[in-house]
This record gives sequence, structure tokens and C-alpha cells, in this order.
Amino acid sequence: MEKGTLVEFRLQGDSAADKSRQRRLAVVDRPEGKKHWVVLDERGQAHTLHPRQITYMVTGQTYKPTEIAQFWQEIQPYLDPASLEVAWEILIEEGESVDPAAMALLLFSDQRPALCYAAYYLLSEDRLYFKQKGDRYEPRPAAQVAELKHQSDLEAQRLLEWQGFLTRVQQAIQGEQVEWQCSDRPRLEALEKFAVFGDEANHRGPALETLIALGRPETAQAAFQLLVDLQLWNPHENVFLRRSQIPTQFSSRVVDMAQRRLISPPPDPDCERLDLTHLKVYTVDDESTREIDDGLSIEFLPDGQQRLWIHIADPTRWLCPGDELDLEARRRCTTLYLPTGMVPMFPSELATGPMSLNQGNVCTALSFGVILDSDGAVADYQIRASLVKPTYRLTYNDVDEMLELGIAAEPELEAIAQSAQRRSRWRQSQGAISIHMPESSIKVEEDEIIISVLDDSMARTMVAEMMILAGEVAGRYGEAHQLPLPFRGQSQPELPSEEELLKLQPGPVRDCAIRRCMPRSEVSITPSRHASLGLDTYTQVTSPIRRYADLLAHFQLKAHLRGEPLPFSVEATQELIQAVSNPTYEATLVERQTNRYWSLEYLRRHSTEVWHALMLRWLREHENLGLVLIEDLGLEMAMRFSRPVELGERIAIKVTYVDPRQDIIQFTELTRSLEQAALN
Repeated sequence: MEKGTLVEFRLQGDSAADKSRQRRLAVVDRPEGKKHWVVLDERGQAHTLHPRQITYMVTGQTYKPTEIAQFWQEIQPYLDPASLEVAWEILIEEGESVDPAAMALLLFSDQRPALCYAAYYLLSEDRLYFKQKGDRYEPRPAAQVAELKHQSDLEAQRLLEWQGFLTRVQQAIQGEQVEWQCSDRPRLEALEKFAVFGDEANHRGPALETLIALGRPETAQAAFQLLVDLQLWNPHENVFLRRSQIPTQFSSRVVDMAQRRLISPPPDPDCERLDLTHLKVYTVDDESTREIDDGLSIEFLPDGQQRLWIHIADPTRWLCPGDELDLEARRRCTTLYLPTGMVPMFPSELATGPMSLNQGNVCTALSFGVILDSDGAVADYQIRASLVKPTYRLTYNDVDEMLELGIAAEPELEAIAQSAQRRSRWRQSQGAISIHMPESSIKVEEDEIIISVLDDSMARTMVAEMMILAGEVAGRYGEAHQLPLPFRGQSQPELPSEEELLKLQPGPVRDCAIRRCMPRSEVSITPSRHASLGLDTYTQVTSPIRRYADLLAHFQLKAHLRGEPLPFSVEATQELIQAVSNPTYEATLVERQTNRYWSLEYLRRHSTEVWHALMLRWLREHENLGLVLIEDLGLEMAMRFSRPVELGERIAIKVTYVDPRQDIIQFTELTRSLEQAALN
């Protein structure tokens, strides 16, 4: 190369993309050694280049470094990429390749050095019409150009959507009302999945891209906060529920079927229901309960005996095995009860409407009529599809007050309560194991957290005993007729010795020790003893609106009572029991995790309070980690002690740190003086 030759070059470390963004021009000054050349750029700065670094030489004219800027200005009018399309159409017909000089002649009808470089510039920038082969460029096939154009259009559209998305995100962060586009949904869903699953989330790219563009950390916590800032999530979004497979909405198909059933119910397969509408029926639930699935009656017989009636809601009246409603209930397996509300197993219009035993309405039910002997054992029973008309819609507090006052107008309620006490004593005589640990009810109403301790009251005992009685009767009927039902059993636990238990303080401490020994109950189609209930056979049937296993038992029992073939064979029943076990466990886990979150949030909001706690047991004694019961709230929490503590010891504690989202809470024990100071 002669001195003054204008060259385009690439420095060490420059990539092809760098060359595309910033082309470097310089003028040859002199050779350096055997192979290298020293060149001067427009600022007069020297660069030593190997021939491999030189990407183009402008031949036919020499230049000075000060003329490089003028050279750039000269070629600017010719750098229109659209001009290549015409050249491509001409060349593809002839099937010929070109070099920059030939392209300059074709495009500009001139081969001046500057125009040859302009042609080279266009060809080297082009990714659509031509591909390079050595020093020449050949036109791409028409099909390939069409596909590349399509991809280019898609990329342009994606870029436009991305810029629009970022604009809407910024507007939403600033509190403006935003109308999200369909194209935004995948990016928002990616953020949601990353916020819920973190590094385990699939397709994290769009979420990370958004966080980076906004200058936020690339973490699940940052994604969560962004969704809150966008007002798409609230600060207490239930990630446990989102992480689960539990559906929170019903499909339009299921909703449509529910509406059709409301308007035009299917024929009642139990056309000869026992009319029990003359009986006084008490439904007893928490005040917030909307799915009323059980009611209680007592019938005074002419011979002086009393027949207890446990009426259970009959949702099978409104659906058939295998229809959309049944399949949806199988998929959900259970109603989910959360502090913020419930996620029902059936659409609410049905579950809280005709399926429920609503006060004053004639309702279909499956009624269990039971006569007890003097000890409380079942002397006689019957199970009938029935019609009932609930008389009273009562809360547990209502019933407790009525029983304490001994209201003369309600002798039936008193008789049911006495029968429940007799039943409880009989079950104790059969080896039932009673554990009375305090339970808490957590409700969130308009961001106010309400925690109530559920007392072990007469009303709750009465209802619980009647439900257990219905379960025993259903189990006995199923066993007697060899029906495949979801029987629930529990093996006999290995309890601490009487001597060991007597060393423990009566109440929660002792019951906690017993609870630790209790094995999980199991469900199978084979009847087995339920140790803690003290029953030889038992199946749950009292919540068919809320639990699919109970609904399955209803299908089977009612078909047998009608003398019809069972809707589910032994194999099908076994498969259904197995199919609903995992989703049911998952729902229980979500309920537990959600209650835990709101418990910690409650304690965070009341971090200045002093709580009275009871030491229940050691979790890891060598680490001074114990389990305490906050008695005012009925909450069990892990706590690390700084001194030896006795089981059953009562202590005053205060929250020192809590992070509900990270499931972290720390307490400190207060001395008498610190406790007094905190209270003051």
C-alpha cells in the first residue's frame, strides 16, 4: 500500500458488531516491520495494523488524515439501504455476484473511489439481500429474503411492543391509569412466575429483561415489588396459593353449567325422599360460613326414645358422576379456607345456594337417624335421602348462650347436647384420645387482621360429636354392605407412659406431647379402626360441598340406598381416593402457610406488645430452640432461649424482628422489670 491510501480497519478486540456500530477510517502513513502498517486517523492518532485488521482499501486516490471527515460527508447521501433492493432484483434474475465496484456502477452509475466505498458500506451492512462470499457478494434466494423480511418485521414489532410496554410500566409506577395490551401479558406473566418461583421459574428471560431495563435487582423479591408498584398485586399477595396447582377461578364452561343447573335442575334420582320438614333443624356454624352443609334435629319417639337426626347437605342432587361439575370438584378436591376468603370446590351460586341447608328453605339432604343406648353406643340407625327445612341459622356463640341459659322453648337443643356428651363419654370408654390444643381463627377484613382463639365450647363439642356419629354410621353401613367407600383409619399410637405424662403440666403441654405421637390418618376402601376417635369403622360424609371424598361417599351410599349399581367400582374408588390425596394435602399446606404469613404479619403490626407465652416442648434442646404457645392468640411459634427453661413455664415475650414474606420471626424474653417497662 502506498502512503495516503484510505483504509477501513478494526482494532484488536473489536467485534463484527462493533464494526457495524462504529467504522474506523485512517490513512496509511508507513510500513512497520515486515507485515504491519502505521495508519493515522482523522485526529492524527497513530495505529499499528496487521493486514488482517484492514477490512477495506479505498483505491484510485490518496488522502490526508484531515480529509477523512470530508470523505464521510461525501458518501452520506449514497448510504440508503433501500437502494439495494433494486440491485438485488436485477442481479437475482441474472444470478450474478458483484464486488463493491460493480455495485457502485449498478447503484450510482459511477465508480469513483468514494462511491465504491459507499457500495461496500451498504453491502457489508446488509443482512437481507446479499451474502458475502470472499470479496464478492451474491444475491440471496427470493424465499430466503422473504423469510428474513418476515423476521425483521417481527423484530421491529417486538421492539415497538417492548418500548410501549416500558412506557406503560413507567406510567403505572407513577400511579397513572394504564390499559395493558395483549402483548404485555406474556411479560407480566413472566414477572409473576419469577416472583413466585424465583430461580426455579421457567422462561425467566422476559422478567429479567424488564427488571434490568428498570434498573432493579434481578431477584424474585424485586419482581414481587415491581408487581406491587404496578398495582397488579397487593403487598400481601398470596404466593403460596400462586405456587400451588389450585385453580382460583372457574372456567366459563363450569360457570355455564352451574347456571343451567340453577335454572333447570336435573331430575332428582331420589324421588321418594323421606319428608322431615316437620322437624326442628338447627344449623350451627361460624358467623362467616356460607356453605351450610349440616344440620341437627332430634325426634321424640312414642316409646320414649329419642332419634337423633344428622342432616347433611346433598350436592349430588345437583350433579351427576362424570359431568363438568363433578370433574371440576375432583380437580379441586376441597374448598380452601384462607384468612382473606375461601376458594370453593363448587361455584358459589350453587355451593351457598341450593346445595346448602339454608334457613327457611326446603332442602334436599342425606339424613342419618340414630338411636343411642344408655351408654352412648349406636343402638339403631337409618340413612335416608330426605327433605328438611332448617329452622335456625345459629353461631356457636348463640348455641353456647342458649345451652347456658337453658331456654325452655328449645328442649331439642338441650337433648342433642346431652346426647353429644353421652357419645363423648362412650368414645372415651372405647379408647378415644382427646387432644385439646388451643386453635386460632385468622380473618382479614379490609386489611385488618383479626385473630380469635376458638374455645373448646359446648356448642363445638356438640357439633363435632354429631359429625363423628354420622361418620360412624356411614362407615358401619358401608362395612355391612361391603361398599367401596373412602374409609378413614388411624393406627394406635405409642403414647408416653402414664408416669411420663403425669410429669407434664395438664393442658396444652401434656396434649402437645400426646399430639407428637399421633400417626397420620389414612384413607382406603377397607374399613379399619380409627384410634383417636375410638371407632372401629369411620368414613367422613359431613362436608360433601367442601370435600370431594365426602361427595364420593354420598354418591356410593345414595346409589346403594336406591338399589342401583354403584357409580364407582372398587378400582375406580381406589383410584379416586389416590387422585384426591395429593391436591388435598397441597390445599392443607397452602392453608397452613397462609395462616402462618398472616400470623407473622399480625405480630409485625403489634411488635410493641408484650405476649404471655407457655413453653410447650423443645424442638432442638441442644440449640435452646423451643416451641411456645402465645396464649392470647392461640399461636404456636418457635423461639430460641438464652437460658434453661422448664416445660410448662410461663414467660413474657416480645417480637424483636419479623419478616412475614421471608417467614422469619425472632422473640426475646422479658424480665419482670422489662415487662413492666414495656407495659407502661
